[in-house]
Amino acid sequence: ARRGESESERDGMADEFVPQDDMLRLAELRFRAVSAEGMEAKGAVDTLKRELSERSALHWMQLASAQLDCELMSEAEVAEMRRAIEDELKKLDAKVTDAEENLGESEVRDALEKRLDFFLRIGDREQAVAAYERTLAATVGVGQKLDLVLHMIRFGLALRDFAFTSKYITIAKEMVEKGGDWERRNRLRVYEATHLMAVRQFKPASALFLEALATFSASELFDYKQFVRYTVLICMHTVDRPTLKEKVSNAPEVLSVILEMPTMRAFVEALVKCDYRTYMAQLPDVLQAVSKEYYLSTHTMFIGRELRVAAYSQFLASYLSVKLEAMGVAFGVGSEFLDAELTRFIAAGRLSCKIDKVNGVVETARPEARHSIYESTIKQGDILLNRVQKLSRVIDI
Repeated sequence: ARRGESESERDGMADEFVPQDDMLRLAELRFRAVSAEGMEAKGAVDTLKRELSERSALHWMQLASAQLDCELMSEAEVAEMRRAIEDELKKLDAKVTDAEENLGESEVRDALEKRLDFFLRIGDREQAVAAYERTLAATVGVGQKLDLVLHMIRFGLALRDFAFTSKYITIAKEMVEKGGDWERRNRLRVYEATHLMAVRQFKPASALFLEALATFSASELFDYKQFVRYTVLICMHTVDRPTLKEKVSNAPEVLSVILEMPTMRAFVEALVKCDYRTYMAQLPDVLQAVSKEYYLSTHTMFIGRELRVAAYSQFLASYLSVKLEAMGVAFGVGSEFLDAELTRFIAAGRLSCKIDKVNGVVETARPEARHSIYESTIKQGDILLNRVQKLSRVIDI
């Protein structure tokens, strides 16, 4: 996204739609090729092979072959693609040399950026990192430098290399603190939220998604509808009901697109309105959709558990005790299933209640606020003592 434009031109494009980055679009296609079945998988594989071949994306093709556990190209096709890569690289190197010898600094930077784009396009990580460093050194403006780092973050997301992605997010945050503009700050917020979501850090991800809800401009990652889908889903098991109602369910930004997502709309409204039977009925469809998401598929079971815990906690917060059978009716599930679910979550420390099996009653056990403050004070005191002890050892030396 945003290739070949000056920084001033880019600064005036905050509200202009930018299509999804090709690397991420093809990464999602690769994911579908790997995870789908039957004719859907075949169609995805055929499309992926055609598009990667058109781009001479040898390294992306090799990654896809490894993930699919099959060779997508013959040796002759690989050799031909290598020749095409070598020819194009020679032309790009020649343009860099010409710019260095005959043109100005901005032309040199543009030539280097096109060379970086080439390595990202073919998926050559080692050469891309080297080209990034070289292009960054030739870049003066903070905004243009940040654009380069954001491109590397997208590269990391396409690779699903989260250590790589985290490294460049840290670099971007340092740059933003030194003078990044408003639009790039907002985009970086979505980038970081996406990374946190992908590595199962849902609580901090939800906070960033909510902050970006009214200012979303990172359509190079995904469109606004998908952004809202992520925001709703992640917030449903990380924020309390008042926050979910005020900042998500009733938010104008969400309402503007959630009508296009009937299942998600019914799901979040059921939780907000305490309609637990509808909530549980919609859950399988929601999780089925999650299992097909590029960033969330590996977390499907975890998200399913968290969504159930959120509903059970919300329901039990209204009672000191409730009949297990009555709770089962409210959720539209059998008593035996609910007994097993609650037992597992209680044992894991996720629900503050206990089950009286003799009387078939669930009794809530709300910890006193004073006790919580005491426990927190003791914990913080222990941390402080440990730090003082470490400091005293340093001073003694």
